[in-house]
Order: sequence, then C-alpha cells, then structure tokens
Amino acid sequence: MSSYEQKCQEDARLAILAELAAQRDASLNSLSIARLIDGLVPRRPIEWVETQLDWLEGMGAVNLRRSDMPGLGRVTIATITASGRNHVERRALIHGVTTPADAV
Repeated sequence: MSSYEQKCQEDARLAILAELAAQRDASLNSLSIARLIDGLVPRRPIEWVETQLDWLEGMGAVNLRRSDMPGLGRVTIATITASGRNHVERRALIHGVTTPADAV
C-alpha cells in the first residue's frame, strides 16, 4: 500500500469517528458516512468505506450492525464506542487513525 493510500485511510477513519462523536445518538449509516468521506477522499466505493468501518470495529472504536433499510437495501449502522470517543478527544489514541488536530 502506498503512503498516500495509508494516509487516506487514516484520515477517513478520523473523519468517521469525529462525525459519529458529533451525532446526537453517536450513530450513522454507511451511506451517510460514504457521502462524508467523498468530500475528503473522492471516488471511493461504498465497499472501501465498509472496509474502514470494519477496521474501526476491529480496533474497538465502533460497534457495527447490519440492517435492511426500506428503499436503501442493506446498510451498516456504526456507533462510536468509548475508545473511539477517547481518540477524537485525544485521551487515548488509536494507531492507524490520524491524530486529531489541536482546536483552533
């Protein structure tokens, strides 16, 4: 994997965690996450986004559940965990996820 691709993955993972942390219920579906990621890392298929979600779940940063949504088909619902929130808030960092920038 190129260093560019690795950086794209790490940045996307941070964006996912930060957006989940900002949600009132700490959850989003994979289609909404894919739209978010498209603004950061353009032209990535939904499978790429799902791979990042699976990786974050493996690190304990999110919980995932798959669901069939009327009109949308099969989607993944991601919910941030305490570990994921700790990364966003810089209390305990997760290797493989970009470190959040200092607040301006």
